[in-house]
Amino acid sequence: MITSTNPATGEVIATFDAHDQRQVDAALQGAWTAQKAWRRTTLEERSALLRRVAAVLRDRKPQLARLITLEMGKPIVESEAEIEKSAWNCEYYADHASAVLGDEVVPSGATESRVVYDPLGVVLAIMPWNYPVWQVLRFAAPALAAGNGIVLKHANNVPQCALELEKIFSEAGTPAGLFATVLVEASQVKSLIEDPRIAALTLTGSTPVGKLVASQAGAVLKKQVLELGGSDPFIVLADADLESAARTAVKARFINVGQSCINGKRFIVEAAVADRFTELFVQHASALKIGDPLQRDVAIGPMARANLRDELHSQVERTVRQGAKLLLGGRFCDGPGFFYQPTVLDHVAPDMVAACEETFGPAAAILRVQDAEQAIEVANAPDYGLGAALWTSDLQRAHALSRRIEAGAVFINGMVASDPRLPFGGIKQSGYGRELGVHGAREFTNVKTVWVGPAR
Repeated sequence: MITSTNPATGEVIATFDAHDQRQVDAALQGAWTAQKAWRRTTLEERSALLRRVAAVLRDRKPQLARLITLEMGKPIVESEAEIEKSAWNCEYYADHASAVLGDEVVPSGATESRVVYDPLGVVLAIMPWNYPVWQVLRFAAPALAAGNGIVLKHANNVPQCALELEKIFSEAGTPAGLFATVLVEASQVKSLIEDPRIAALTLTGSTPVGKLVASQAGAVLKKQVLELGGSDPFIVLADADLESAARTAVKARFINVGQSCINGKRFIVEAAVADRFTELFVQHASALKIGDPLQRDVAIGPMARANLRDELHSQVERTVRQGAKLLLGGRFCDGPGFFYQPTVLDHVAPDMVAACEETFGPAAAILRVQDAEQAIEVANAPDYGLGAALWTSDLQRAHALSRRIEAGAVFINGMVASDPRLPFGGIKQSGYGRELGVHGAREFTNVKTVWVGPAR
């Protein structure tokens, strides 16, 4: 049984039976058949579809944003922004499909050589609940532009969002079967990966799940893109604009109730300004309104599931027992739902729980360092390497330091965010492969060389 629960109240919204083998087989066959025809369409035809998807997303934004908030607890203003960003993503790939995926002519003397980007086939998308529309669209738009088909296995706490996405693609005129949602339990995923109609897969999720899925896909030699966990450092050097850094740091930590792989999680601050930065950080974090995520002035809604809240609370308690100082929060909110107070931990050492483990929720860890050298060392210490932020007024120094940070992205004087124009992904235990940008658009293509000699 797949259950949709409102995390703000703990009440069950809807339940669904998992799809049986007959339904799964129909979805796979439908996607496989539709993709064979779709791959023969032009880039202009695919771009037109993406523009229609964007239009439907915007038209349905109020209802879809509300559904996101009801199923996973994101504040409604952020849910609306997620829909708008998803629509922009579709339009971006519609506008740039020819430039990114068109044939490349390579000068080679008397012969003509081309690099062409053929679709791989049907891609299995194993998607998370934290951005239930954006995570799907950031993959789906370039994948469809490249001529692939999609079978979506969404997180089981957002089944209504998963089914709604299938409807949105259908309303936009997507060929029948080309985008298919399957409601299946985790135990059914292995057989999906192994099915010969699946050519490749993409996963956004935890590192342990990524390792399992990678082993299953590797056993049948199928391409994977894995966007996994993160413990993103947010480095503040002594010459940074502290007011701007602290205000941005609070947003970086607490957006989406702290439930994002690219949330700032470890705030690594030079000792000379650590007291002032911490004071500002606590001041801004204390001002965040907690409550019903459907209210437009609420910044902190519930966490998505009770077990996620329990795990975060355990991490906070263990870190305090190790010697960290609790400055704010650190406990459940009164009343129903899965709410947790915005939490700030100071004097966190690199070997403490909140610095070593991914904290997926509204808890910030402040680590104090002596200088930039130690900041880089501490930033690179965990096994993760997704994103990082670096704050300093010396841009020349910032660029030099950014080359030494082990991450898929470094944002200087800003917070880490995904953008259709830029590649997104990680290294180390944060995964491999890229989404978005030119590199992401070509991940699910066969980069084929076509060499033509003189006619005889």
